[in-house]
Amino acid sequence: MPQPSSSDVHVDAILSQLSIAFIQSQDAYIASRVFPTISVAKQSDKYFIYTKGDWFRDEAQLRAPATPSAGSGYGLSTATYNADVYAMHKDVDDQTRANADDPLNPDRDATQFVTQRMLMRQEIDWSSSFFTTGVWDTDVVGGTNFTQWSNYTSSDPIEDVETGKATILNSTGFLPNTLVLSYDAMRQLRNHPDIVDRIKYTSANTPTEATLASLFGVDRVMTARAIKNSGAEGAADSLGAVHGKNAALYYVAPNPGILTPSAGYQFAWDGVSDGQGTTVGISRFRMNELRADRIEAQMAWDYKVVSSDLGYFFSNCVA
Repeated sequence: MPQPSSSDVHVDAILSQLSIAFIQSQDAYIASRVFPTISVAKQSDKYFIYTKGDWFRDEAQLRAPATPSAGSGYGLSTATYNADVYAMHKDVDDQTRANADDPLNPDRDATQFVTQRMLMRQEIDWSSSFFTTGVWDTDVVGGTNFTQWSNYTSSDPIEDVETGKATILNSTGFLPNTLVLSYDAMRQLRNHPDIVDRIKYTSANTPTEATLASLFGVDRVMTARAIKNSGAEGAADSLGAVHGKNAALYYVAPNPGILTPSAGYQFAWDGVSDGQGTTVGISRFRMNELRADRIEAQMAWDYKVVSSDLGYFFSNCVA
C-alpha cells in the first residue's frame, strides 16, 4: 500500500463554512401578514363595533318645505382584546461558547432558535384562531359541499371561490380581497387543468400566487407552508403541516383605522416586545449562578375575529 495514505496526511475537521440547521424561511409563516396589526400600549382594552345592519337601510326620504329631515341612528357595542404574553429562552454557558468551533456561534444560534420557536407558536395560534371550522359564518367541506380540488375531473375551484366571494359580498357589501391556501391546496391548484387552461395563452410558467390572485379576482393569494413537529423531545419526529389541507377567503382592511371593517385584527402589545409590535423582542441578560447568558424571546398578541361574516372557510379542500 502506498505511503503515506490519504488518512495519514489529512485529519477530518469541522468545515468552517458549513453547518446545517432546519430553519424554516420566514416566508413560510403567514400569521403576521394576513390581517392588519394594531400596536397597543396596554395589554387589554376595549374597541367599538358598529351595528352592521344600521348602515345598509334605505331611510332617506323626500323633504317637504319647512319640515324636518328624516332621522335615524346606528348602534354601538364594545368588544375586548387581551394580549397574552409568550416567551422562550435558550441559555448559552461560558464553557460552550469558549469551546465552540467555527462555524458554530452559540449566541447567534440561540437567537435563531428562540425566534423560530416564537414564530411557530404564533403561527399555530393564528391557525387555530382563523384557519379552522366554527370561526366564520360560512364553512364548506370538500367532498360534502363541493368537490375537492384534487379531483381534476369534476371539481371547479374557480366557481367555488366565486361562490365564496358572492356569499361575503351579499352579506356585508365587501368583496373578499385575500385568499389563503395551505401548501397542499396551492399545489393542487397550480396543476388543476381548469386553471392551467385559463392562463395558457398569457403565461408559459406554472401559476404563481400573483397569477392565481389575478385569476380569482383578489388582491392577494398567500400560501401557508409552516411545518410543525408534534413529537415530544427525545421521541420520533412527527412532522406535518400547521394549516392542514384548507383554504379561506377574507376581506382584510388594507389599512386599519376608524370605521374600517376587517375579518380579523391582530393586537400586538408593545410593552413586552421592546416596542417592536409583532417583531419578536429579543433580550440577553447574565445568569451569574449558571455562568451563562440567557437569550430570551418575548411577544404578546391577541388574534380577534372582528367580523365573522367577512370570512369563508374551505375545509379539506383537497384529498
